[in-house]
Amino acid sequence: MQISNGFLGIAATAVLIAGVASAQEQSSNRVATKTDWNVFVEENPKECWSVSVPTDTVNTRDGRVVAANRGQILLMVSYQPGANVAGQVSFTGGYPFRAGSQVTISVSGTEYSMFTEGEWAWPASASDDEKMVSALKRGADAVVTGISSRGTTTKDTFSLLGFTAAVEDAEKRCSG
Repeated sequence: MQISNGFLGIAATAVLIAGVASAQEQSSNRVATKTDWNVFVEENPKECWSVSVPTDTVNTRDGRVVAANRGQILLMVSYQPGANVAGQVSFTGGYPFRAGSQVTISVSGTEYSMFTEGEWAWPASASDDEKMVSALKRGADAVVTGISSRGTTTKDTFSLLGFTAAVEDAEKRCSG
C-alpha cells in the first residue's frame, strides 16, 4: 500500500486534531456547528475539518458486550491546501488498532475499507475518499467497525445530520 503525501500531512495533523475532543467543547478554532457536525479551522498552516463524535458505541469481545476504556472517538473530513489534501476521511477509535487490521465504514448498506496506523484509519487513496464523502453526504448514519490491539471489536455509529453542510463549509473555508 502506498502512503500519499496527504497521509503524511494528516498524520502530522493528527497530533493537532488529537485535541479536538476538548476543542469541541472549548476551542476558539471551532467556526461552525451543523447539526451533529462541527467545523474547525487552523490558520498556520491553513487546515479545515469537519468532525463528529458517535451517537452510539458498542464494544464486544468473543460475542459478548464488554466495557472498553477508549479515548476520543472521531470521524472527520479534512482539507489542507498547503499539502494538497482535499476531503480526506479519517477516523480515530480512541485505542490502538490491531496491527495490519482494517476499519470498515458502512453507509446505506455499502462498506468501505480504511487502513490503520496506530489509533488512526484512512482510506487508501484520494478516489476512495471521494467515494466515501459522496456516500456520507447521501446517508443517514455511518457505522464504523474496528478491532483493537487487545481484540475488542468496536462499532461506532455516527449521525450524518449536518454532514454535507459541515464538509462544504470546511472545504469553502480552505479553498482560498
